[in-house]
Amino acid sequence: MGVNVNTFTDEFTSPVSATRLFKALILDAHNLYPKITPLGIKSIDTIEGDGGPGSIKQINFALDGQMTHLKHKVDALDEEKMIYAYTLIEGGELLTTEKIESISYEMKFEPSPVGGCIGNNTTKYHIREGFEIKEEDIKEGKEKAFGVFKAIEAFLLENPNAYV
Repeated sequence: MGVNVNTFTDEFTSPVSATRLFKALILDAHNLYPKITPLGIKSIDTIEGDGGPGSIKQINFALDGQMTHLKHKVDALDEEKMIYAYTLIEGGELLTTEKIESISYEMKFEPSPVGGCIGNNTTKYHIREGFEIKEEDIKEGKEKAFGVFKAIEAFLLENPNAYV
């Protein structure tokens, strides 16, 4: 049985520098996310590895619901180029269906010529043959992720000396 790949790319801008966003969103996520979104994220734990490529991270959710946790495998972490890539390997509503084999993500941050930064997020859904994923199927998850991003961005704007 074959696998098709559906790719979705989102570009965003932020008044926060690429370096600060990368440090907060990626390198210190395990400390910052539970502080900023305590009602959503209980903890982020590295359960295997040192946080670099090959490591397994588990996001534990605070609210009782269908989804208690997600596990990601870190595929790439390049601090100099500000690139982070990972694959969702366990949990998540979409992975529990027979449609999806895996979901991989790549985030990249670059300085903007007008200040702040430009970010790109590429998501690849590896779909089992005979199934399809449309953008409206993933809308809710994207909105939640964007909400977390905006909360982190607001924290950084309110705390200009954080993650410098």
